[in-house]
Amino acid sequence: MSAADSQRGSPEAARPAPWQATVLTIFPEAFPGPLGLSLAGRGLEKDIWRLATLDIRDFATDRHRSVDDTPMGGGAGMVMRPDVVDRAIRATAERPGPLIYLSPRGRLLTAEVARELAAGPGVRLLCGRYEGVDQRVLDKHEVVELSIGDYVLSGGEMAALVVLDAAVRLLPGVMGNAESPAEESFERGLLEYPQYTRPAVWEGRAAPQVLLSGHHAAIRDWRRAQAEEITRRRRPDLWARYAAQPETAAASGGGAGRDETSRNDQVREQD
Repeated sequence: MSAADSQRGSPEAARPAPWQATVLTIFPEAFPGPLGLSLAGRGLEKDIWRLATLDIRDFATDRHRSVDDTPMGGGAGMVMRPDVVDRAIRATAERPGPLIYLSPRGRLLTAEVARELAAGPGVRLLCGRYEGVDQRVLDKHEVVELSIGDYVLSGGEMAALVVLDAAVRLLPGVMGNAESPAEESFERGLLEYPQYTRPAVWEGRAAPQVLLSGHHAAIRDWRRAQAEEITRRRRPDLWARYAAQPETAAASGGGAGRDETSRNDQVREQD
C-alpha cells in the first residue's frame, strides 16, 4: 500500500474540511468574542470551524486610515467608502462561502437560513458602520443582505456574532447531543416547550409530574402539546404556518390544529 493510499484511508483524511468564517470589519478585536467560549469555542479548538478577520482599515490609502466619507445629498453620519470596501472584499475572493452584508433591510435570519449557511463551506461577513456602506460596492459584488431583526445596531459586528453562533452550533461535532438542535425552538416550526431540572419541587413549585414518570411517549406528547400552545399564544404567525402544514392537519384529524379547548385542558392539567 502506498503512502497516498494509507493517507486516504486514515481518519484524518476522511474528516470534512473545516467550516470557514471570514469577517470584514474595522474592529477585528471584537472576534471571536463570546464565540471563543463554550460550544463554539471548543469547535474552534477542534478545528471544526475556523475564523479569520480582515481589518478594513488596512485597505485605506491615507495616513489616517480613513474608511468613510460624508453622504452624497447631505444628511447625518458617514458612509463607508466603496473603494476601500472594494479592496477589502477582493482580498477575500478566494475565501469560501457567500458574501453577506449585515443590514436591517436584509433577509431575516431564521433557523432555516442558519441551516443553509451551516451546510455550506463557510461564510464571509461584511460588517458596516456609521450610516452603512456605499450601495455601489454592494451592487458590484452582488452582496447578500441579512438582518437579525427589525432594529438598528451601532455596527455589524454584533450581528455577525449572532449569525456565526446560529450557524456554527449546527456543524457536526459542535453540539454534544446530535438530537439537541431538533428539539429547539423553530426546528419543527414551533417554539420550544418549557424545560425543568432538579429539584423536583422548588420553593413550593413542582415540576410537571409527567416528566418524572419515565413514560417516554407521554413525555413526548406533553412536550408537543406545550410547544403547540406556547406557539399559538405567543407567535400567531408561526402557528398559522405550522397549522397549515399537511402533516399537522393529518395528525390533528384534518383541522387547523386540535380543538382549542381540549388543547388548553391538556396544557393546564400539568401546570
